[in-house]
Amino acid sequence: EFVVYVLQRFFSMSSDQATAIMLNVHQRGVGVCGVYSYEVAEAKATQVMDYARQNEHPLQLQIEKD
Repeated sequence: EFVVYVLQRFFSMSSDQATAIMLNVHQRGVGVCGVYSYEVAEAKATQVMDYARQNEHPLQLQIEKD
């Protein structure tokens, strides 16, 4: 539920979109949250990681170039 909430809050996904990505990550170990400019991706990553730490959640994410 935490991951779905994060995807909805920080990446503006619907519940169905967020659930599909969460399941993909659970099954394959990776998923794509979106394609952004480096600056936007970096800002979103910082926001998400800060939120995960505040909630003591071991969420991990990575920014990759396309």
